Amino acid sequence: METPNYSKVYRIMHWLIAVCFMLLLLTIFLRMTWMNKNNVGDIIEEFLREKKQNLSRDEIIILAKKIRKPMWNWHIYFGYALVALYSIRLLLPFFGEMKFKNPFQKNIDSKTKFQFGVYIVFYVCVAVSLISGLIIELGPKNLKESMESIHVLSIYYLLAFIVVHLGGVLMAEFTNRKGIISSVISGEKK
Repeated sequence: METPNYSKVYRIMHWLIAVCFMLLLLTIFLRMTWMNKNNVGDIIEEFLREKKQNLSRDEIIILAKKIRKPMWNWHIYFGYALVALYSIRLLLPFFGEMKFKNPFQKNIDSKTKFQFGVYIVFYVCVAVSLISGLIIELGPKNLKESMESIHVLSIYYLLAFIVVHLGGVLMAEFTNRKGIISSVISGEKK
């Protein structure tokens, strides 16, 4: 199979979306590890103990959440950026760029059908993540908790997609589509 020639628009969108996802994952990773409210709370509690001061655990957790809030705001900003990029991505096929591939075409092999199907599932999952994130931030407060439950699941499809995507790209690079990586970077066919 021949390596396609990726347009400048395709490459820019691909890498902007990829960077956005990586930065979103970084904020999630920080929130789950070093900036976890309990870890930050433990640091505050130890500091207060050394100073012979006292706050309740609930007060310490509130303070910990305030400390990590500026970092978490970046998750929200990158989420808004991804909403914009995703919207542009959905509009690009109307301008002849980045057309969506149909996995139900009759004249394609099963591997290609799988690849096209994975992308469709990915875009649907991204839509659910973005919509649930927007409802968390901008929607009615009575939906916040249920939307957070849905939104938290985003990390699982995203990590799975990254593994499948990178695995597929590497498999293609080392088998039938040599040069695909450099082509997505430079746009030149190898």
